[in-house]
Amino acid sequence: MIGACHASAAPAANRDREGGATAPRPVDWLGLAAAPTFALMAVATQTLGGGPMDAMCTAGQGFALGGMAPMYALMSAFHLAPWLKLASRRRSA
Repeated sequence: MIGACHASAAPAANRDREGGATAPRPVDWLGLAAAPTFALMAVATQTLGGGPMDAMCTAGQGFALGGMAPMYALMSAFHLAPWLKLASRRRSA
């Protein structure tokens, strides 16, 4: 039965009806863009400084990586799943 549940579920891999791989959809590219974007934001924030809010968040703390840079690095790590799925698909092919 093809219902609303089936139509909204994202496929594990982009496959056509015969089982062959299809081109990535725009949503797939968006998922791949998140991890490198957050990584660049972490590097830029740590290198260039985060501005007045970052200075306020790290005031009085002895931790050198305080503020937004560690948060961006953590978000980059959390968004690695699409890259890991892509790597596992290529390795199995």
